Amino acid sequence: MADEPRKRTDLSIDYIELHVNAVPGAKKFYSDAFGWDFQDWGPDYASFSHSNIDGGITNQESSSSGAPLVILYSSRLEDALARVEKAGGKIVKPIFSFPGGRRFHFKDPAGNELAIWGE
Repeated sequence: MADEPRKRTDLSIDYIELHVNAVPGAKKFYSDAFGWDFQDWGPDYASFSHSNIDGGITNQESSSSGAPLVILYSSRLEDALARVEKAGGKIVKPIFSFPGGRRFHFKDPAGNELAIWGE
């Protein structure tokens, strides 16, 4: 039986990106240590699905804090952006496209950088 797509919950944490120095070395570490499997999306990005969280590793630009990037999901990306701004969040990367969807990055009032993506 083929894997069914995971049901996504609107405006909830959906994905985590870890920023690494080298994708191949990070893939080896997480595979050896935790048994994670990866799908490559080019030399600078690999995604994983493990247990109840999806995520990715990248050596591309990191969040401004250098911390893992927590990514929420929204079925209505423009509405989510408006909600973030109305609540006092600051947009640090406007909506942009990537393979698989679109997303934007924002900082909450405490300075934490997060992102929201949609299909």
